[in-house]
Amino acid sequence: MKIKVYNLEGKETGEMNLSDSIFGVKVKPEIVHEVFVALQNNQREPWADTKNRGEVRGGGKKPWQQKGTGRARHGSIRSPIWKGGGVTFGPLSIRNYKTKINKKTRQAALRMCLTDRAENKALWVFEDFNFAEPKTKLFVKFLGSLPAKAKSFLVLTPGKNDTVLRMTRNLKSVKTTRVEDVNVMDVLSKSVVLASKLGIEKLEATLNKA
Repeated sequence: MKIKVYNLEGKETGEMNLSDSIFGVKVKPEIVHEVFVALQNNQREPWADTKNRGEVRGGGKKPWQQKGTGRARHGSIRSPIWKGGGVTFGPLSIRNYKTKINKKTRQAALRMCLTDRAENKALWVFEDFNFAEPKTKLFVKFLGSLPAKAKSFLVLTPGKNDTVLRMTRNLKSVKTTRVEDVNVMDVLSKSVVLASKLGIEKLEATLNKA
């Protein structure tokens, strides 16, 4: 597959060949969904925590005598049927949501997401990201010159790029990450993927090695 290459002014400067093993695979939504859910689970923290009847404070004394009051029998106000009592089978902070993902499955899902972006013209390649200054307004101007309009952007850089990170850190619609660290959630969370020619080459080398 061939894709157009642009400069930072948004003008077309040439073409680049994309590897079919990365950007030309068959998309299987069920695999992408499996990996996406697993990644979400792995980011989840078990904050909710409830007390059972043995952990609730108070309630050591029987509320009223067993017989003769006309009311139902109760042994403790810590019972789950009492307001303020313990919780039966409630959420606990010790719960582990971690989900194992096989490396091959994770890499296959990423290839499918990249293929989908390439086929739907949501992958834009640039000569480089060498801006004159690390200014956010320059990056905003760059976004305004893109070949099409989009609402959110994933910027892939070959290795850590402090300049681009500094330019995009205050832009809520932009996420910048290294090509070595990109995953399915990153690609699906943004409408367009922006990458340099070197970034695409490094991405292909990384995924072909896996």
